[in-house]
Amino acid sequence: MKRLHDMINQEGIVLSDQVLKVDAFLNHQVDPTLMWEIAYEFMDRFQDAGITRILTIEAGGIAPAMMTALRLGVPMVYARKTKSVTLNEGTISAEVFSFTKQQTSTITVAEKYLQPGERVLIIDDFLANGEAAFGLARLVEQAGAEVAGFGIVIEKSFQPGRQKLIEAGFRVESLARVESLKDGKATFVDSVTV
Repeated sequence: MKRLHDMINQEGIVLSDQVLKVDAFLNHQVDPTLMWEIAYEFMDRFQDAGITRILTIEAGGIAPAMMTALRLGVPMVYARKTKSVTLNEGTISAEVFSFTKQQTSTITVAEKYLQPGERVLIIDDFLANGEAAFGLARLVEQAGAEVAGFGIVIEKSFQPGRQKLIEAGFRVESLARVESLKDGKATFVDSVTV
C-alpha cells in the first residue's frame, strides 16, 4: 500500500533497528483518511471470508479496526488491557507480552461480544513477535469462534510473528511489511498473501 509506505517514510521515526514510531498518524494521532484507505484495503482482501466481527486490542488497533468494521458492516470489539470495575463478570482473558512496553498484560473481552460460531477478523496496528496476535486468537478460540484471519497495518518482517502465525495455520494480510529498520530508515518487502 503505497500511501502507507510513504507515511511511514515521511512521518515515522526509527528509534532503533527494532522499533518504529508511527504516532503521528496511526497509534497516537490518527490520520482518518489513511485509516479509511486502510479499511478499504482490508475489506478488499477479506470481503469473501464471511467475517461477522472484528477484534482488536487497545489502543493502536482501534482506529483501523473500527474503520474496517464500518467498511464490512460488522461489529467491532476491542480487548482491554486493564480490567475495569464494569467488566466484572462473563469475561474471557489471555496473557500477552508487549515487545515495546516489555511487560505482560491480561487482555479481556466480555464473552457476550464474541459468540460461538462467529468468523472473527483480527486487526492490529503492528505485528512483531506475534504475542498480541496469539493472545487475541486465544480469546476467539475460548469463545468458540473462529479466526478468519489477521489484518496487520505494519508488519516487522524481520521478527518472527508472521512465521509463527503461518505455521499455526492462520491467514495473515499485512499492508506494509518492513524488512529492515537500519540506518534510520524503513525498507519494505512486497506484500504477500498467505
